[in-house]
Amino acid sequence: MTRKKIQIKKIENTTARQVTFSKRRRGLFKKALELSTLCGAEIALIVFSATGKLFHYASSSMQQVIETRKNLHSKDLDKMDQPSFEFQIDSSTYTLLSNEIVEKTHGLRQMMGEELQLLNIEELQKLEELLDAGLRRVLKAKDDRFLEEISALKRKGAQLVEDNQRLKQMENQLMIKTHVTEQGQSSVPITNICSSADPPQHQDNDDTSLKLGLSFPY
Repeated sequence: MTRKKIQIKKIENTTARQVTFSKRRRGLFKKALELSTLCGAEIALIVFSATGKLFHYASSSMQQVIETRKNLHSKDLDKMDQPSFEFQIDSSTYTLLSNEIVEKTHGLRQMMGEELQLLNIEELQKLEELLDAGLRRVLKAKDDRFLEEISALKRKGAQLVEDNQRLKQMENQLMIKTHVTEQGQSSVPITNICSSADPPQHQDNDDTSLKLGLSFPY
């Protein structure tokens, strides 16, 4: 039979709760012993029951484990008080990036015609040259884009002319086929008329032979 899964919640029955506490506590201490023996780990467990009774387990000595933890905690606090080298590098990098952002933002505003009051003649002239160079690049990019669009329109026009010529050729071929078909259909009635005119001629010949036979007795 499979073991029934117990819902994890506080057991209301006092007796059942005490029995479960005893079983689980022994199991917890057993697992701690196995972990300490197999892995060489320093383990200290302190358990208080619902009635306030103390239970504890230590792999070596409870006091020794606690002192080791206290020493490690003190070292961690000392490290937190002194910023690490990586943190110092991150702080300096953040400062440099912040200054660069401020400088770039200020330069962008000046290029837009703002915050020019503190600039001298030389700085204004450099800014003008920078704007002229940027304007030339913008105009060149615009001209290149116009040329690309014109070339694309020319290619599209040439393709349309080619498609038009192909359609005209197909139309001419279709007209030639239609004309040949119509001529073939018009020649059929003439042949039928000629073939239908032959039997009366044979009938006249037969009548003539009969008439000659009647005029000459045996």
